Amino acid sequence: MQNQLKFTNTNRSQFFATVRQRVDTYFKDNGISPHANSAMWWKAIFFLGGFFLLYGLLLSNQFNVWVMLGFAVGLGMFAAFIGFNISHDALHGAFSSKSWVNRILGASFYLVGANPYVWKITHNIVHHTYTNIPGHDEDIEIAPGLIRVDTDEPVRPWQRYQHWYAFALYSLASLSWVFRKDYIKFFKKQIGHHENQSHPKREYVKLFAAKLAYYFLFLILPYLVLELSWWQIGIGFLVMHLVEGIVLGLVFQLAHVVEGTSFPVPSDKGAIEEAWAIHQLRTTANFAPRSAVAAFFCGGLNRQIEHHLFPKVCHIHYPALTHLVKQTAADFDLPYLENRSFFSALHSHYRLLKLLGRPA
Repeated sequence: MQNQLKFTNTNRSQFFATVRQRVDTYFKDNGISPHANSAMWWKAIFFLGGFFLLYGLLLSNQFNVWVMLGFAVGLGMFAAFIGFNISHDALHGAFSSKSWVNRILGASFYLVGANPYVWKITHNIVHHTYTNIPGHDEDIEIAPGLIRVDTDEPVRPWQRYQHWYAFALYSLASLSWVFRKDYIKFFKKQIGHHENQSHPKREYVKLFAAKLAYYFLFLILPYLVLELSWWQIGIGFLVMHLVEGIVLGLVFQLAHVVEGTSFPVPSDKGAIEEAWAIHQLRTTANFAPRSAVAAFFCGGLNRQIEHHLFPKVCHIHYPALTHLVKQTAADFDLPYLENRSFFSALHSHYRLLKLLGRPA
């Protein structure tokens, strides 16, 4: 295993200390908790209620096959929204000051078909620490050999078309999670350069028990109670996950793989020669920051800069923090990357994929 990568604040920047002090002052002066407020709890009820309502209507067997296919599409969307809005905050410890509340709400990740324990390793520890660093952040290893974002990686002939086929691959994201990704990550000796040490025995039980429960609830039970053939059940399951996958994939990629974001290479001594917080500014971008619709459905992930700097703050507060972070970045002459809309970010992602798919 290589030496642990380190961030060295060579310029002795006070950016993070300053922005953290301003954010702390905001919460203190306004008497606000950095955790969920009533609006956040209503969001959680809305998304969980919508998911279970759609699931119940689908299993009621009272609708024709096309309406049930529509329910499958809705389930895929609501699963992604649960992941963004509830699971993500809870697994970061941001939803509540009480760990048991975060633990219970974090279990909603099972509804996405994913494992919370594995996610906390790959996302909270690895991605949030080593954002966009090739060989360390496996989140940018979207489809090794098919999609190229590392400029040191050789260009393969088919990658000149990656700006087209990448979106089809994104739609497979949640299927991979359900059937492949969690198992691989759980049993790997290291993720990126993070040593994946032995897991508690209960996590082995949770991994397999939760996966079997998911397969039963979304494949076997529908086959038992619905007047549909096995292949119709399979199509519905596939459609649900294609929708879930494209929603998950696009939101994550538009935050880190757009024009302007960097993919830093460590020095020979295994160091990134700038402060961790400044590294986050250079590797992360917001999109549609003024859109209430994006904020509601994306769980604050359209404001990834604020999230990466303050992952333990509930996303319901990000709109109020945006001005503080943006102003502090300007005060220290640091970049603050953002795309004005979802579609401008999507176009930027498309252009970057096109650029990276061709020789320099």
